[in-house]
Amino acid sequence: MGSERRLVLVYNADSGRLNALLDMAHKLFSPQTYACDLCAITHGVFREREAWGQFVDSLPLPVDYLHRDEFHERYPELTGEPLPLVLLLEGEQPRILLDARGISGLDTLEDLGRAIRSGLEHSAPDALGD
Repeated sequence: MGSERRLVLVYNADSGRLNALLDMAHKLFSPQTYACDLCAITHGVFREREAWGQFVDSLPLPVDYLHRDEFHERYPELTGEPLPLVLLLEGEQPRILLDARGISGLDTLEDLGRAIRSGLEHSAPDALGD
């Protein structure tokens, strides 16, 4: 195909320092009602989990992160999709690798990693460099 593939993780939270502080407070005081299942898995209260960073570094394709407001601006055609999402970009064409329902069924970093690798294998056989 010749176009670069990228993984895009879309969080169900808005960008910006104030929003980050509000998210931290929400995770501390009411984690059971926190709205972003992806963030709950990949991040602790204050920063990205080390094991998640290691997983991302092990992937043979670049990984981008978008917050809800950035995602809606960049991909207005997907604005109706429930968040969070994991997308596979082939060139500029986004394809949903994991939707919000699939992510909400995951409990651990290991589960998320397996789901992403499985999605890559089924969506784009050469995305893993095989």
